[in-house]
Amino acid sequence: MDHQLDLRLPLQELRIEHRGEEEAEEKEKSSSWDNLVEEIKGIIGYEFRNPSLLREAFTDNSYLDEDKTSTASYERLEYMGDAVLGFFMAKEHFAMYPDLAPGQLTKLRAANVDNEKLARVALKYGLHTFLRHKKPLLAGQIKEFEEAIVEYPVHSSGLVDAPKALADIVESLVGAVYVDSNSMDTTCKIIQNLLQPMITPSTLQTHPVTMLYEICQKNKVKLESRDLWKETGEIEFIVDDEFVGRAKYTAKRVVANNRAANEAYHKILRKLRLQNTRHDHD
Repeated sequence: MDHQLDLRLPLQELRIEHRGEEEAEEKEKSSSWDNLVEEIKGIIGYEFRNPSLLREAFTDNSYLDEDKTSTASYERLEYMGDAVLGFFMAKEHFAMYPDLAPGQLTKLRAANVDNEKLARVALKYGLHTFLRHKKPLLAGQIKEFEEAIVEYPVHSSGLVDAPKALADIVESLVGAVYVDSNSMDTTCKIIQNLLQPMITPSTLQTHPVTMLYEICQKNKVKLESRDLWKETGEIEFIVDDEFVGRAKYTAKRVVANNRAANEAYHKILRKLRLQNTRHDHD
């Protein structure tokens, strides 16, 4: 019997130790989420009554396979937040700009809630530091985005590659506030502060590809593009057989295209201004 007890004792101790580790881990998780409630309160001025909504709002779907205690990702809250943000912008702009045509109102709303705008908000307030995920490439993408917005300090209309996960967590946070508060007024006040500075009609940037096509059409010049993206990650633009712009961005073709169009537009603009200056001197 003694021999059997000797064999069982280490197993009992192991179970007790394992249970102790689990309890410590649960305490640490509980403490970290209590801290999250306080930190988010410090950022947005709202204290959650249901902290589990915050846990959901900052849990990416990739994390669920690893953490069996988590039952939901932020996707449903993101869906709710997207709708609330769209409603807020439509209501706000309708009241603020009574003379703005529906087409311009639509562009203004879209710019204020697009991936780039919301990703900038996430970085500004450090919301990405709360995100639970298992995406090995995301940290590098966020770092690249941080560097890009130094070069493009204002909303660029497609010249930077904003990680979608950053925009998602802003939407899911807004969704979580609405669900927790059950108040559109409370949620709208938080959005109003969170998204400052808002893009206005005077600061709304025209898309670089649109600017390029418009200036070429206005000046009756022939525009061609050369798509080398699959081979080199580059896009080029040629006007009247003269090279005017090139950009390389291997991660996304659309960003390379937008940057090339932006470079081409500004080169054509400089050339036209120079021609006009010479014409004035003649």
